[in-house]
Amino acid sequence: MRTKQTPLHDFHVAHHARMVPFAGWDMPLHYADGIKTEHLATRQSAGLFDVSHMAQLEISGDRAAADLAGLTPTDIAGIGDARLRYSLLLNDQGGVLDDLMIGRIGKVFYLVVNAGRADHDIGHLQKHLAASSKLTVHTDRALLALQGPQSASVLTRLGLDLTEFRFMQIRHFDFHATPLLITRSGYTGEDGFEIALPANAAVQFCEACLATGEVTLAGLGARDTLRMEAGLPLWGHELDENITPIEAGVNFAISKARREAADFPGARRILDQIKNGPQRRLVGLSADGARPVRDGTILMHDDRQIGHISSGGFAPSLDRPAALGFVETEFAAIGTSLTAATRGTPTAVTVSQLPFVPHRYFR
Repeated sequence: MRTKQTPLHDFHVAHHARMVPFAGWDMPLHYADGIKTEHLATRQSAGLFDVSHMAQLEISGDRAAADLAGLTPTDIAGIGDARLRYSLLLNDQGGVLDDLMIGRIGKVFYLVVNAGRADHDIGHLQKHLAASSKLTVHTDRALLALQGPQSASVLTRLGLDLTEFRFMQIRHFDFHATPLLITRSGYTGEDGFEIALPANAAVQFCEACLATGEVTLAGLGARDTLRMEAGLPLWGHELDENITPIEAGVNFAISKARREAADFPGARRILDQIKNGPQRRLVGLSADGARPVRDGTILMHDDRQIGHISSGGFAPSLDRPAALGFVETEFAAIGTSLTAATRGTPTAVTVSQLPFVPHRYFR
């Protein structure tokens, strides 16, 4: 099956990207200087990521808010104009079908969903939306993520007025007569922006960002190490149809009004876990020595299997290995010593505070 290409494919190749298949797309894993350089540049200045593989959706209509509320634990009607929320599509058992961002401008809801779940999510929405609700899939747009402490400075130098534009907001902007739809959030833990724009304007915008001298192109490799350091979940690793939001530590995605109404998919199980605690929890893990522990590695306490690594690797900001993993709740306390059943000699790991690197959002 042929992989799809984003509007920036030739741009990536011209900048010496190592391209790899990902969720059905041909995507840059890293560029010539490597993942560590891209990672640290994002932490220190600004990294520019092509995330056009993610699906951009728009839902409108008189029943749009009610339809979305029926699929998520979010107080959709309570999302203010020009505001953004992190949300979840849930199944009836409280498992996560996908995590997504939902923004609202006027009566229109803008959604960004994961590439590997796009077909599923679109079908799920189509099945449950009322006939009066309109679902639009934007296939003519690119999506960029500009992340890092200098990202706001970069956009300001490009002529964008960011006055009173803060974390978890969404707004229309203009770049040399090109319409932009920008959210201010970040999958890296840093201040950052997600920029939706016409596909034919993507290269020009990227070149303008690079011309500031503050931006480094970054690929999927750095995106993954950055989000792991920030303790942020990835669907298929820390989230899936059998993992609840409480187990994954994203309790904040369950709105207060929805908890009180107990009217969202999987409410019985999720509310029970909020009250009594889940049997397993997502934790941070620091590994002894220089050898990373990888996804899927079994975690042991003495001779008892008590969990597994969900994401593992080297954390460039820490200059040491780190990981995320699920453990039985009695072993989730910070400082608990465990063993990762790595090949050859087992690796000692310690439950650590999340996030590994403090978040620096612009609130």
